[in-house]
Amino acid sequence: MSPASERHAERAAAPAVSAVPGAPRAPRRWRWLAAGALLAAALAGGLAWWRAQRAQPPAPGSRELAGMMLDPQLSEISGLAASRRHPGVLWMHDDGGNPERLFAVAENGDRLATARIEGAIKTDWEDMAAFELDGRHYLLIADTGDNGGLRRSLQLHVIEEPDKIENARLKPAWSIAFRWPDGARDCEAVAVDVARRQVLLISKKRQPPELFSLPLMPAGNALQTATRLGELAGIPEPDAQLRQNNPFRARIQGQVTAADVSPDGRTLAVMTYRYLLLYPRQPQQDWAQAVAGAPRVSELPWLPQAEALGWSADGRFLYATGEFIPAPLYRIAP
Repeated sequence: MSPASERHAERAAAPAVSAVPGAPRAPRRWRWLAAGALLAAALAGGLAWWRAQRAQPPAPGSRELAGMMLDPQLSEISGLAASRRHPGVLWMHDDGGNPERLFAVAENGDRLATARIEGAIKTDWEDMAAFELDGRHYLLIADTGDNGGLRRSLQLHVIEEPDKIENARLKPAWSIAFRWPDGARDCEAVAVDVARRQVLLISKKRQPPELFSLPLMPAGNALQTATRLGELAGIPEPDAQLRQNNPFRARIQGQVTAADVSPDGRTLAVMTYRYLLLYPRQPQQDWAQAVAGAPRVSELPWLPQAEALGWSADGRFLYATGEFIPAPLYRIAP
């Protein structure tokens, strides 16, 4: 007997059963509709629970692996910024020696698109920032790397975020040429304070690191001079054992490689090769006063040459990754 015939015979032999003696049995169609309604209600409840869990603030200091960077084109990432226009998209750029380009990357580390930047020379791009100004969404690219301490002028390029995530060619909305007030220095960390219309820059190799500022939208095209604001306090010092066993690591672990201002403008996040430092700013403080205070310090999760850091658009997480492939992409709760 076929499976269909067996099911027919079983249905014919089975006695009619109703929930209430004597009550008519509900038609099969209505029973299926009722079961479907129950299933839909259960799924809706589960979705509401998941959304509620996601809405809960993460535990301070918690970290999770969001994805892995496996694409060979992402092998020298030195700048990262979360899109303010496209949810779930991270903008990244690679180091000097590569074409002038930005990568749109998903939170799991997959490359979504590549944008070529026209009208901007790439000497040594080292960091980037995302911000919203007058209803428009922008990315600032810092061409500020100077390992040899030889550059007399440096550039910042501001790119408006494109409407779509697709391969494209983009041009700077404006650029800022500037110099340091007292001689060349290496810089791999830039951040934007939109409320003050201010660009913040942090030196890399000098200890303690120095904080500088530039106007976000200077008048005219004249060469700007960065203003020194102060020094960053609280950079952990290597202990004697590390100095003895690994002098190179001891020398570089406190060097600043990235920075970003939180979307609410209250916290400056600073990355070194080993640490994450968070400098809170009180309403009455400027950034010079904020970085002179004690930061919250935590060790970074393992990263191959940690050089890219950026706040999520909602300020709930910091994204962090490094150079080389494969490289983990982390979400870190502040």
